[in-house]
Amino acid sequence: MSGQRDVLPSVIDDDASSSRPASRAQNLRSAPGGGADFAVTISGVNRAAFVAVLAAAIFAASVFFVLTTRAPDDVGDGAAPDPAAVANLPARPDTARDTSGPAPEPPAPPPAPTASRRRAPGASSSAPGGATADTPAPTRATLRIASDVPGAQVFLDRRFIGATPATASDLAPGEYQLNVSAPGYDTHVATLSLTPGERDVRVTFREVRLHASLGVVHKHRFGSCEGTLTATPDGIRYDTTHKEDAFRASLLELDTFEVDYLNKNLRVQPRKGQRYDFTDPDGSADRLFVFHRDVDRARERLKNGEKPAGR
Repeated sequence: MSGQRDVLPSVIDDDASSSRPASRAQNLRSAPGGGADFAVTISGVNRAAFVAVLAAAIFAASVFFVLTTRAPDDVGDGAAPDPAAVANLPARPDTARDTSGPAPEPPAPPPAPTASRRRAPGASSSAPGGATADTPAPTRATLRIASDVPGAQVFLDRRFIGATPATASDLAPGEYQLNVSAPGYDTHVATLSLTPGERDVRVTFREVRLHASLGVVHKHRFGSCEGTLTATPDGIRYDTTHKEDAFRASLLELDTFEVDYLNKNLRVQPRKGQRYDFTDPDGSADRLFVFHRDVDRARERLKNGEKPAGR
């Protein structure tokens, strides 16, 4: 009780209150449940302490109210949200989705890559033999033969194909011997190597082709010398180590060009030149005869106005 008397002011009677302001004295209400009524007067200092305590209590109550009414998504990292509260929260505008309709279909997988054929550097888009990338390459050969003389007879490996222009088809790849002949012209003979696909061959009869060569012995009045006779559409020449006997002349500038089969002798005399008597080193007249025949045919064709081959 002594401590209470130190804090609370002394009870004064109404007569002594006339010397103090009426606003500085209050009558305490009787405490509930108490049987006795008492009145205390609170001084100015104690009233300021009471106001401070009351303000602190109101602040504490406000903090408690705010903490207990915060939304679950505002709770710090250490608090777990209430599932029921989370379910009742309104969706955010940027994340709201319409779940009333059917679920969206998953995206379609990307198309599978298609295999592409790579070309070798410098290769064209066409396959050999005229085949394209969309068609298979041929396995058989086709040969077409034409000539500058119509109606020439065509033989392939001694099998008659027909008259020019002629076509031999469905041939197995490989080597073949081609023979084409026309009246009044030398037979054209060639070896062809055919590959799968098509091939064109043109035979030119109206061109003079000649390349004949023959080893001979030239008889002098005193002695002899050996050399080589060579004939082409450009002319005939005799090459020997005896330089004084060597010569060159055009096929159309020969005054004498004849063979003596019985005497096994070939006589050649260029225009305005000496006469040569050639024999075969082996004493045979056959090679002399063949050489004379081929050169004489070429001379006749040149006289008729045909041109040398390649010109």
